[in-house]
Order: sequence, then C-alpha cells, then structure tokens
Amino acid sequence: MAEELGLDLVEISPNAKPPVCKILDYKKFLYEQKKRDKAMKAKASKVTVKEIRFGPNTDDHDYEFKKKHAEKFLKEGSKLKAYVFFKGRSIVYKDKGEILLLKLASELEDLGKVEQMPKLEGKRMTMFIAPKKTK
Repeated sequence: MAEELGLDLVEISPNAKPPVCKILDYKKFLYEQKKRDKAMKAKASKVTVKEIRFGPNTDDHDYEFKKKHAEKFLKEGSKLKAYVFFKGRSIVYKDKGEILLLKLASELEDLGKVEQMPKLEGKRMTMFIAPKKTK
C-alpha cells in the first residue's frame, strides 16, 4: 500500500502486539518533529544567575542596598548567588559571614527559597536562592 502511494511504511511502536505501523512521508515527519522540538526549546525558560557580593563586615546601609537588588533579581525570575568574600585575615570572621547570608535568606523568604545553604569554598562562602514560582 505504501509503495502504491509513493510513501514510507514507518514502524511506530515495535514492542506492541501486533507492531504498530503508519504510512507517511518520512522526510516530512522528521521535518515536523524537528520543528516541534525547536518550538519546545524556544518556550523553555533560560535561567540566569545574578551575583551579590558581601564582605564579612558589611554595614547595615550597604546590606539593605544590596538586599533591594536581590529582591529585584528574584522578582525578575533570576537565580541569586550571594557570597561573602574573605580577604586576607578576615577569614577569622566566618561566623559573621554565615550570619549575614542566613539573615539575607530569612528576609528574602517570601520571594525565593534557599537552594544551597551557606558553604565555605576557599575564601568565599556561597549561598544560592531560587525564585519562587508565581501564579
């Protein structure tokens, strides 16, 4: 039947009993599948990561200023990477850095959820916050 119509016989699901086949133009089928995949890829959201850097002794005003930026980033739908950078001997203030990041996380709780708790990696303590889904 497929040869009469000048089309291809395509096996859809070989494991079914009996196997399911369709008569169609295989090149057109591949083209449309590629088109569907491209449309799906275009609809997929691209995740951007914004960074905010603190020092272990960041002042209250600077903290509030950076927190406003963090709120804006989370409202946009970007992930937030907040980190405390320890320069020289300031590594002795690890606890201050962790307290600062946890304070930020608790104040941004309504906008995003903590993806990774503060973790010390070399001279920086990093924390990730992902935006909450808005309906």
